[in-house]
Amino acid sequence: MAARDPGASVPVRAAVARQAVEWLVELQSGEAGDATRAAVQQWRAAHPEHERAWQHIAAVNARWRGAAVPSPLAHAVLLDTPAVPARPLPRRAAAKTVAALLCAGGGAWLAHQATPWREWRADARTGTGQRRTIVLADGSQVSLNSGSAVDVRFSAGERRLRLVSGDILVSTARDRAARPFIVATAEGELRPLGTRFAVRQHAGSSRVDVFEGAVAIRPRDAGQAPPRVLQAGQQARFSAAAVADTRPADGDSVAWADGMLVASGMRLADFLAELGRHRHGRLGCDAAVADLRVSGSYPLADTGRILDTLRATLPVEIHFITRYWVSVRPARR
Repeated sequence: MAARDPGASVPVRAAVARQAVEWLVELQSGEAGDATRAAVQQWRAAHPEHERAWQHIAAVNARWRGAAVPSPLAHAVLLDTPAVPARPLPRRAAAKTVAALLCAGGGAWLAHQATPWREWRADARTGTGQRRTIVLADGSQVSLNSGSAVDVRFSAGERRLRLVSGDILVSTARDRAARPFIVATAEGELRPLGTRFAVRQHAGSSRVDVFEGAVAIRPRDAGQAPPRVLQAGQQARFSAAAVADTRPADGDSVAWADGMLVASGMRLADFLAELGRHRHGRLGCDAAVADLRVSGSYPLADTGRILDTLRATLPVEIHFITRYWVSVRPARR
């Protein structure tokens, strides 16, 4: 009897699907120890959605056992046993293998989860804790935050950048051929006018902060309505249908480009959500301390030190189940 995909009819959030793949790649990298394997098991047990994402990969692999699947991948997916290959599969190659298997599996589940697999295939991407800057053919610069991905498509008529996930900081260059520069997100398109700006892809919306020049926003489903133009110092979110009210641009939101996380009265839960983008595994926040406020500038090069600082300055304790499974909760009296 053919293996049945237990999660095929139940949607899984893109972020959870992405985590499942990251854990899988970590397991088969040849560097995973007992702590990593225990963290994977804890992640799977933490929520039924996690297990559905994991089981989908196992089901697809079971259907394709006849394909040339690297043995460490098969072991990691199906048996949850330590993979000890003679030559560990490089993580980039492993990611492509996983993406290929999932695409081969097809079905409704994958249709709902297209974003994670597009990330692995993007022209430029960053993993957890990575940041990079690329220079495009026209001289424009694009900085990618942790866990971000973009596709680049230059043609004779336009310069197009598609933000697949995460957030980017863009400084556009003048084009000799006067081609328009376009940044596409899931909700619409942006046309910068000689500018420096940031774009972040959220679930169901995009956010733009303009620091120099101006940016025209055209939501995907706005029809013939004129675009909304943001000037330097302005910020706005937009959905596929409309642009929200303009607010002041947040310069602190792009401190990551300088390797920093800057907070000014930020909720602890929101601060940890941002910090969690820069470290592997799960970083949780107990509801009892979620509304504590955090201020300061924190170097992202050492996320463990940031947690130590929180413990020293707030009434919280940092609870480590493993190195990859951390929660912040009220300090014991």
